[in-house]
Amino acid sequence: MKHLPIAGKVLTLLFTAIFLVACSGSDTKDAEEAAAAEATARAAAESAAMQAEKDAQAAASAETARLEDAAMVVGRVFYFEYDSSALTPQAIAALDAHIALLNNDGRSVRLEGHTDERGTRDYNLALGERRANAVRDYMGANGIAGHRIETVSYGEEQPIATGSGESSWSQNRRVELK
Repeated sequence: MKHLPIAGKVLTLLFTAIFLVACSGSDTKDAEEAAAAEATARAAAESAAMQAEKDAQAAASAETARLEDAAMVVGRVFYFEYDSSALTPQAIAALDAHIALLNNDGRSVRLEGHTDERGTRDYNLALGERRANAVRDYMGANGIAGHRIETVSYGEEQPIATGSGESSWSQNRRVELK
């Protein structure tokens, strides 16, 4: 710059200053664009997270509805053999559907044990209790917390079928899930 006239030096300084101002303005503009892009990306991520949450809730609702349907198909009554509190294979299959539903939600249940009319009142109350407890124990062994299960025995007091024959008695030897 030694050989440039003063006007040339001033002109060079002026162009340098303009260039620096343009560059610094470009940095500000780039920073503003980056901030806007970041805000847009953040909003898109929040929107995607909200949609994912809605999808998860819809899937959970659909799964609960499916499990409720499966439990309704098998019914809420579990039958027993004469003078027995052992679960039958049919009762276990039906209980498994209810256990899947109960593991999916936080509901509590009441298990009501019943017997047929044969036997003394005290014996039938005890047998109804053993039946309800057998169902409770199976549910507990399959993940249902004990505080969610209440048991009660009605013995022979609440028959479903009246009559003195195996067809009536077999309907009364049951545990009902309420």
